[in-house]
Amino acid sequence: MPSFDEVLKEAGEFGMFQKRVFFLLCLTGVTFSFLFVGVVFLGHTPESYWCRIPGAADLSRKCGWTLEEEKNLTVPSLNLVNRSSNGQCERFDIDWNNISVSCADPLAHFTNHSLGSVPLTTCQKGWVYRQPHSSIISEYNLVCDNAWLLDLTQGVLNLGFLAGAFTLGYAADRYGRILVYLFSCLGVGVCGIVVAFAPNFSIFLIFRFLQGVFGKGTWMTCYVIVTEMVGSDQRLVGIVIQMFFTLGIMILPGIAYLIPTWQGIQLAITLPNFLFLLYYWAVPESPRWLLTRKKGEKALKIMHTVAKHNGRCLSPHYSEITGTNEEVTNPSFFDLVRTPRMRRYTLILMYAWFTSALVYQGLVMRLGIAGGNLYLDFFISGAVELPAALLILLTIDRIGRRLPFVISNIVAGVACLITALLPEDIKWLKTSVATLGRLGITMAFEIVYLVNSELYPTTLRNFGVSLCSGFCDIGGFIAPFLLFRLAAIWLELPLIIFSILATVCGLLVLFLPETKGISLPETVEDVEQLSSPHCSSGDTRPVSSSPTPPCHCRGR
Repeated sequence: MPSFDEVLKEAGEFGMFQKRVFFLLCLTGVTFSFLFVGVVFLGHTPESYWCRIPGAADLSRKCGWTLEEEKNLTVPSLNLVNRSSNGQCERFDIDWNNISVSCADPLAHFTNHSLGSVPLTTCQKGWVYRQPHSSIISEYNLVCDNAWLLDLTQGVLNLGFLAGAFTLGYAADRYGRILVYLFSCLGVGVCGIVVAFAPNFSIFLIFRFLQGVFGKGTWMTCYVIVTEMVGSDQRLVGIVIQMFFTLGIMILPGIAYLIPTWQGIQLAITLPNFLFLLYYWAVPESPRWLLTRKKGEKALKIMHTVAKHNGRCLSPHYSEITGTNEEVTNPSFFDLVRTPRMRRYTLILMYAWFTSALVYQGLVMRLGIAGGNLYLDFFISGAVELPAALLILLTIDRIGRRLPFVISNIVAGVACLITALLPEDIKWLKTSVATLGRLGITMAFEIVYLVNSELYPTTLRNFGVSLCSGFCDIGGFIAPFLLFRLAAIWLELPLIIFSILATVCGLLVLFLPETKGISLPETVEDVEQLSSPHCSSGDTRPVSSSPTPPCHCRGR
C-alpha cells in the first residue's frame, strides 16, 4: 500500500485545492492579530481626563460652559498651588453647591495661599473624559488606582491562550482538526459579542479570557491543517500565514480610526469569525489525522477530491493508504518527553517559544511608537515586520530551517546588547539597532512555528505545537513585568536579559535536526529516527528502525 506522502505527490502537493484551503485559512491570521493586539485601541488612554466634581456639571449647565471651559475653570487651579496633583486622580474637596461662585471666575474668592489649605480628596464620583474615541478605560474607569486593570485585561487574554493550548490542542488531536477549528471560531465570535456588551468589568474579563481560549484554537489548528495538507517542499506556507498576521496588524488602525467607539471596534474585529463557519463546506479534515485514527477510507476519499480539483487522477491501485501502526491513544505531555529525542526537542522548543515571545514583546514595548499619530505609527510598526517574513521566504527553502533559526536569535541577542551599551545621545543609532533586534526575534518567532510542526508526529502534532506555544503565552505574560521592574533598576538592564535569553536560544537550536525536505513524521518512532543534529544541513530522512539510527544526510 502506498504511503500518504506518495498519494499526496500524485494528487498534487500544492495544487489548486491546497491553494484555496491555504488562502481561506490564512484569513484566520488576520482576525487572530486583531484579538492579540486589539487592546491598543480598545484600551487607548484618553487624551485628557479629570475628576468628576460634584456640582460642577450643574454649574457648567447654568453658566453655559463647554467641557473645555469646565475643566479650565474648575481643575487647572490645582497647578496654581505647590502640589503634585494635576486633577486626574485628586480634586479639591469643595462643594460647589454651597459656595457663591461666578461663571466668569468661580474660584475668584480663593487666593493661591488659601487654595493651598483646601484639602484634596480622591475621585469619588468618577471621571470626566475628553477624547474622540471611547475605550474600555472610559467605560470601566481604568485610571488612577485602577490603571493596572488594563494590563490585567491583556494578562487574562494570555492566560486564555495558555488554557486553549492545553485544552483545544488536546481536543484537535483527539476529535479532529476542522471540528475544533470551527468550534473555536464560533466561540471567538460569541465571546467577542459578549465582551462588546459586557454589563460590568467582571463579565468583560471572563469572556476576554474565553476569547483567548478559543482564539488559540483557531490560530494553532489552522496552522496545523495547512502544514499537513501540503508536501514537504511547500511547508514554508506556514510563514505566509504569519504574514497575514502582520497584515492584520496593519489593517487594525484603519478600522479603529473609522469607528468611534470601542464596542464598534470590538464587533468589527470579532464578527468575521462567524464567516469562517462556512469553511465547513470548503475545508476538509486533515487526511493525515484521519489515518492516525484508523479512518483510511475517509482519508482516501478526501485525497480523490484533492486530486480532482488539482486536475489529476489517482491511480486505481490506490485503494488504501498506509497508516500508522502506532497504538492510537489520547495525547498527553508524557508522550512529548518519554523518548530521548522527543524530550530534547520538546524542552528546546518550549524555551524557544518562551524566549521569542518575551524578547519580541519586550522590544515592542521598549521601542514603542515613534510619536505623533497613533494610527499611522501603529501601521508603520506592523509594516517593519514584513521584511522578516520576506527574509525567511528567501532563505529557509534554500539553506534550511536551522541556520536561519540560529542566526535570527543570535542577531536579536547581539542587537539587544549593542543597544544597551550605546549612549543615549545617538538616538537614531539606538533605534536602528533595536529595530534590527526586533526583526531578528520576529524571524525567530515565525520559524519556531514551522519547526515545531515539522518535528512532532501527526499523532501529537496539534497537541505538541499548542503545548509548546503555551510557553509563548507565559513569556508574553511575564514580559511587561520583567521590562518595567528591571528598568527601574537600570533602564538598559532588560536589554541585557533579552540578549542573554536570545543568544542561549540560538545555541540550543543547534541541537535540533534540520527539517528541510523531510517527510512529516507520522509516529514517535519516526521522530526518534530523524537524523542527528550534527549532520550537515540538507534533506534528511529516517532510514532505520533501530534504537540508534545512523546519521544519513543527503547532498545539499
